[in-house]
Amino acid sequence: MTTVALLGNPNTGKTTLFNELTDKYAYVGNWTGVTVEKKMGRIRHSEVEMVDLPGVYSLNPITKDEAVVTNYLLHNHPDLILNVTNASQLKRNLLLSIEVLEFGAPVIIALNMIDDLKRTGHYYDFDTLAEQLGCQIKATNARNKEGLHQLREDLLAGPHPAATPLKLNYPFMIEQAIRQASQQLIKKFDLTANFARWLTIQFINQNKPIRAYAKHMGLTPLTSQAAYYDAQKFDEQIFQTRLDFIEQTLASASQNLASTSHVEMTAKIDKWVTNPFLGLPVFVGIFYLMFKLSFDWVGTPLSDLLDSFVSGPLSTTVSHWLTMAGAIPVLRSLIVNGLIAGVGGVLVFIPQIFVLFACISILEDSGYMARAALVTDRLMQMIGLNGKAFIPLIIGFGCNVTGIMAARTIEQPKERLITTLISPFMSCSARLPIYSLFVAAFFPKNQALIVLSIYFLGIAVALGMAKFYQLIFNVDDSSVFIVELPQYHIPRADIIWRGTWDKGKGFIKKAGTIIFAGTVLIWLLSSFGTSGLVSDIDNSFAATLGKTLLPLFAPLGVTAWQVISALFTGILAKEVISSSMMVMFHSANQAGLIAMMGRFFTPLSAYAMLVFILLYVPCFATIGTIKSETGSTKWAVYAVCSSLVIAYTLAFVIYQVGQLFIWKEFDSHGIIR
Repeated sequence: MTTVALLGNPNTGKTTLFNELTDKYAYVGNWTGVTVEKKMGRIRHSEVEMVDLPGVYSLNPITKDEAVVTNYLLHNHPDLILNVTNASQLKRNLLLSIEVLEFGAPVIIALNMIDDLKRTGHYYDFDTLAEQLGCQIKATNARNKEGLHQLREDLLAGPHPAATPLKLNYPFMIEQAIRQASQQLIKKFDLTANFARWLTIQFINQNKPIRAYAKHMGLTPLTSQAAYYDAQKFDEQIFQTRLDFIEQTLASASQNLASTSHVEMTAKIDKWVTNPFLGLPVFVGIFYLMFKLSFDWVGTPLSDLLDSFVSGPLSTTVSHWLTMAGAIPVLRSLIVNGLIAGVGGVLVFIPQIFVLFACISILEDSGYMARAALVTDRLMQMIGLNGKAFIPLIIGFGCNVTGIMAARTIEQPKERLITTLISPFMSCSARLPIYSLFVAAFFPKNQALIVLSIYFLGIAVALGMAKFYQLIFNVDDSSVFIVELPQYHIPRADIIWRGTWDKGKGFIKKAGTIIFAGTVLIWLLSSFGTSGLVSDIDNSFAATLGKTLLPLFAPLGVTAWQVISALFTGILAKEVISSSMMVMFHSANQAGLIAMMGRFFTPLSAYAMLVFILLYVPCFATIGTIKSETGSTKWAVYAVCSSLVIAYTLAFVIYQVGQLFIWKEFDSHGIIR
């Protein structure tokens, strides 16, 4: 089978191209670190396998993500390398291309986003570029599928002939060092000439994985000269030689065009969007609009329609069928009051969740998310981090698990640990069903505003804890923050749908697995007690658990044991809280549950509970990810304990302080409401 390795700088459209060429869809985003592991897929209707590697700026890695690429080239031998570049950013992109071309494998360079290049008023003579670089050059625009057919044909045209590695004219002393070490590697270790030269250049350039590989393999011609190479600062001379070559190559191939209107429009928008003073208000305004669409204008009306169907025709019909079939009461209760009420009670929130994910996909595809990272960089610097740390937090809005995994892009271990520990405070999509339930019940006129406040409270807590950890861990060094600012694009409908579906399908999958299991569990706990099957839920195991802990939660304004029992199921998955409450309150629909909640909550206690749900113990999947990413059980246990303490403390303060203000207001009127 032919293998094509796909690599390039972040934000070059590499993953979009991968999705268009293969039968497998991978997540698309506009920031560094989305593709945290290599992904594989076959080019449609062929036996050619494509490996999608993480976006990197160099084969000399500074993050875990980037090390994947270097190690892949060390231990694998792809038949062809497809190097995807941003056509409008070739000066920087070609630094990676040179390292790839020196490797010696057949290479095709795709000048992607060719439309952005044209809008800058510049173009390149492809024949000149191909001659200078010694490889094929293909122009593509993956977003609009331009040039992909020809690229696909070229990828399938194998077997690809052996390539001649690119050889730059490095300074005399460097070339001498390369020649001497390469000859010894060929003689003593039976390496090929091309691989020996590439390995030597990367070693001299202080490539950490290469140096670790050389030490592990006992490559003494390299390891014995490391101190000499470093003392002569050969790495700086190598960088300058490559930069000079790129400038000369691009100068000889450059052509001028006329149109720059799109570039000017992008610059005009960025004057507002990335403004030091207006950037954050714009960021807040955009998120407020997202929540208005999700909870007021579009999502909630659709959810209400779905809820009326689930609780009405579906529930009634199934109950009728079970009765006609002679099903025993326990089975009817499990299916109607347990599964349909519980799982269905969560699925009715699908419209809201999908609308929110669609909005996020629009922001990604338009090019705004990179600006969001840039704007928040100024805020993150105040707590000793940078915009790179905010990227995992943004990803955490979808799922805390993927957000924590995205922290791999942060090169400083302490910064990476801090980002991992604060990521669970970001409000993931799993919490949306319970938010929707509470805001519909207690804040019907301000749903978007309340949800927005919860989201930003999570951000505030995360940033506060980050500052605390920075002081505790004594973080001095900061990661390098590099972010591409692509030109703005009109979002494509198919990309929006793909992004929305890829994010949302996980929620639907959970409904059929974790939420299903959680609903069955809570039905069992609420239907059985020490005496067996109970007719009164107050005698159930769930009631015993909830009533035992009720005094602990009373200072938070919780008066119903059912809510406490539901919180335990939220450790499985936050979505299960809603289904659990549907089961334990014996509610057939959302409207009935809302009416029931009005008996046990006030707007103040409801908000305090929302804050508690936002911050308390992460789900099992998040806990497991923290353990795997930190390599330590203690940090996973700490994350559970610290989040529980913070959640309880903040909810306690909100409820108790809020009561004081409410009491004063009522007392001034002589009325206690």
